[in-house]
Amino acid sequence: MSVKALTKEEIGQDFAEGLSVQDYSRKPTIEGVQLIDLKLFMDDGGCFTELLRFDDAGNIPGLPEFKVKQSNYSQMLPGVIKAFHLHFNQEDVWFIQPYDRLLIGLFDARKDSKTYNNSMRFVMGGGRSQILYIPRGVAHGLANVWNTPANMIYFVNQCFDPQEPDEHRLAWDILGEDFWQIKKG
Repeated sequence: MSVKALTKEEIGQDFAEGLSVQDYSRKPTIEGVQLIDLKLFMDDGGCFTELLRFDDAGNIPGLPEFKVKQSNYSQMLPGVIKAFHLHFNQEDVWFIQPYDRLLIGLFDARKDSKTYNNSMRFVMGGGRSQILYIPRGVAHGLANVWNTPANMIYFVNQCFDPQEPDEHRLAWDILGEDFWQIKKG
């Protein structure tokens, strides 16, 4: 028995006018940004993931110019938005624990970049094990739009100096207030 496909005309008018299709196209990227999948090993006792591996020269494979100078831990409570800032000298590598989740926002503020003004919005954690490399000049932020605290570990190639911080702030809503809201539908 073959089943005939429906057409939009066969959907009631009350519903047909509101139909849309979710956008599955490739999202814009930002030059230099890398989202690197890590292996997450699970067994009956828990899970394990290797965050970073260093070669004999202390480099991260795939990021040979990035030298870790400081490692940090941060916890974000529900409802918190930490955005946006960029660095002139510092680069970041972020890790969100696989069973936490944070909404990540990036945009390219480098005027001579091929991807100038492109933005990226995605979730890290949520069962995936990944690291995110953020080059200098790419504005970044994150939000915990869920109901539980979320944790992150991040590595930077500059030591923080409170006398001369390389943290240049932008408005949290520079991409619009709705950028940080869960998309409905």
